[in-house]
Amino acid sequence: MIQIDVILLIIIGILLFELIVFIHEGGHFITAKLSGVKVNEFALGMGPKLLKFKKGETLYSLRLFPIGGFCAMEGEDADSDDERAFGNKPVWKRMIIVVAGAVMNIILGFIMMFILLSPNKYFASNVIAVFADNATSSQQLQVGDEIQSINGYGIKTSTDLSFALATAKSNVIDVTVVRDGKKIDYTNVTLPTITKDDKEILQLDFKVKAIENNFGTLVSQTFMSTWSTVKMVWASLAGLLTGQFGINEVSGPVGMTSAISQAAASGLETSFWDGLSNLVYIMMIITINLGIVNLLPLPALDGGRLVFLIIEAIRRKPVKPDHEAYVHAVGMILLLLFMVIISIKDVIQLIF
Repeated sequence: MIQIDVILLIIIGILLFELIVFIHEGGHFITAKLSGVKVNEFALGMGPKLLKFKKGETLYSLRLFPIGGFCAMEGEDADSDDERAFGNKPVWKRMIIVVAGAVMNIILGFIMMFILLSPNKYFASNVIAVFADNATSSQQLQVGDEIQSINGYGIKTSTDLSFALATAKSNVIDVTVVRDGKKIDYTNVTLPTITKDDKEILQLDFKVKAIENNFGTLVSQTFMSTWSTVKMVWASLAGLLTGQFGINEVSGPVGMTSAISQAAASGLETSFWDGLSNLVYIMMIITINLGIVNLLPLPALDGGRLVFLIIEAIRRKPVKPDHEAYVHAVGMILLLLFMVIISIKDVIQLIF
């Protein structure tokens, strides 16, 4: 029998996901309105309309499937004689409207990070406090060393440390530290490993100094941790393009649903609030991912539209609408095909 707390977490997860979509489309909506662009419809969800009402010139709708949404602006994808059409506004205003959705997602990620970090009594620093017994890394590193990078990856937060260790190719790493105000590079620093799911995972053989939680440190840690998450997403995308990460390490909606379920279930083993915290953490990563990926210069994404606006600003005349529409259509087809392939992969991994 499904427990009440599991059902409640599922409902909260759906609402949080819709919040991510609402914030993204809301960014487009607010900046469009402020720029004098006519918005024909603002929709949350996709598919048939469940609820709808019209206020002023804009139709607001709630749709059946909670998998997306849209902000339909006059003249966004076609020519329009309306002076308030998207295409008739100055290019700089259109740039702001296009990037606003992604920026709002990253701001939402910052707010979620602030909420997640608030209950902590202490934060992890990047300064070595004490070594474990027989620590191999102590042959080069010392107590008080401020870790600057591991294998070239900058270290400021525990997220940076975790990602650097997770992506290391072996248990022998290069570490840059600051000691007594001087930067020192160490090669061949050895760390212990554990085996999990037939994979060797690096472990730290030292503990770092704690930073007490107060308003100032909370704000600074929120900024740094949000930036660490952004950096991790970019590094993951770069790793995918360079072949560092394989297609099996990419997840679509099915894989994300599975990861969210596992994270929530893992937290529920201790308490409902731990399950909720895990859920919010996953959603924080998703909203930052959405913001960053949408800014990539790929057709059908906000970043692809931004590229055409930059070209227009340089040429002082727009690219022909049918040419841009063709590029975005091809991009959308390729994106949907990629999502289908990833979803099939996710299903196969769940079954086998």
